[in-house]
Amino acid sequence: MLKTIWHLFYIELIILLRRSQEWLYPLGFFLIVLSLFPLAFSADPVFLQKYVPGCIWIAALLASFLSVQTLFASDLEDGALEQLLLSPLPLTSLIYPKLIALWLVTELPLILLMPLTALLFHLSFSTMLILSLSLLLGTPILTLIGGLGVALTLGLRQQGIFLGLLILPLVTPVLIFGVGIVQQFQAGFDITAPLALLAGLLVLAITLLPFAIACTVKTVIDS
Repeated sequence: MLKTIWHLFYIELIILLRRSQEWLYPLGFFLIVLSLFPLAFSADPVFLQKYVPGCIWIAALLASFLSVQTLFASDLEDGALEQLLLSPLPLTSLIYPKLIALWLVTELPLILLMPLTALLFHLSFSTMLILSLSLLLGTPILTLIGGLGVALTLGLRQQGIFLGLLILPLVTPVLIFGVGIVQQFQAGFDITAPLALLAGLLVLAITLLPFAIACTVKTVIDS
């Protein structure tokens, strides 16, 4: 079982890396959105230090929304999704590697860019670390919620519109906690509680959402 899951994860990772648009578009979108915020507001370093962490979280949310839309698209077109349903392994165990591969290719590079982002927007090293930690805990939740939204809108013609309506209300608490962690740290408050809460949300999402995604995909395909 573990060998099959690892093999599926490896295949998904290779496919995503070979489809450069799968990870270049969200990354490019993330950088473009970040570059527009100083132009729209102010280039003052004090202003940027206060508000850029929130802008980074919004850009990461939008980039996640952009990257997750193709999660099951190719599998649905070539019939691979039906083959996964026929597998003797639980569908949930086959959903996990797809989600992990998607997060590694599309979301992790955004976090790895944080040192460069901090340099461009005059963020301190400690603020950059806290921001990276909040994104490390929050972006997997965005990917999981996005995966559920994709499963619910699987096969629809105007998937992007319905996907946005479904997942934006669900990811808003994650955005609030992620931005709040950085703001409380900058204000000198203890951030142990909000970090623990965000970590708890991550554990809850990892535990429950893949089962919900698998059940939704199975229901959509069977119907």
